[in-house]
Amino acid sequence: MYQKSFFTGFACMMFAAVMAVVIIHPVFAETPAPAKNNKVATKERPVSENENTLVMNLEYGQVIINLRPDLAPKHVDRIRKLASSGFYDGVIFHRVIDGFMAQTGDPTGTGRGGSGQNIPAEFSKEPFVRGTVGMARAQHPDSADSQFFIVFDDSRFLDGQYTVVGHVIRGMEHVDKIKRGEPPLHPDKVLWLQVMSSEAAETETDIDPPDFIEGQMDPNNHRKTK
Repeated sequence: MYQKSFFTGFACMMFAAVMAVVIIHPVFAETPAPAKNNKVATKERPVSENENTLVMNLEYGQVIINLRPDLAPKHVDRIRKLASSGFYDGVIFHRVIDGFMAQTGDPTGTGRGGSGQNIPAEFSKEPFVRGTVGMARAQHPDSADSQFFIVFDDSRFLDGQYTVVGHVIRGMEHVDKIKRGEPPLHPDKVLWLQVMSSEAAETETDIDPPDFIEGQMDPNNHRKTK
């Protein structure tokens, strides 16, 4: 009887441990609460209301993201401010799952970092389809910060569970090339990310990676002088 009780108790403990791992580390995009000593944006420039386009330079080319303030005004406002300060420049893609998504936005590169400012959830009916940009968060709905992810393929199981902030409208083929891993052995990074108007973004053209100036925050001067 003692043996039976022992094995029953042991089995219960093992089941509880497995469930804890599943709950704490789910298979969808999620980030723990921000850690201390994170990179904090200190050089924000004024951003006008019509600046709702992100231009992101990767090693493979340029990615254009249309932000959706109509769906998530608080999240979009935070991303615009962080992008305008150069917060995302040089930040790696620390979690990239094949067939699912690529996640970035943690300056520590650990998955536990952020800007130190959580944002209330702004869930919507907007579906998570290929190219959708969503905000990573911890278990609490109001724990999103600076980390975001781009889904490679339709991921409708995320609908209504994560805040949608935009969609990739050009350059998804470059996102597809981001190295996989949790974290990748040699992670790719955001060379430069800036927010601008759609009109200004239209003047941006795909340029060879060597022409990018890493860390440059001026949207009108982020290329090497020819």
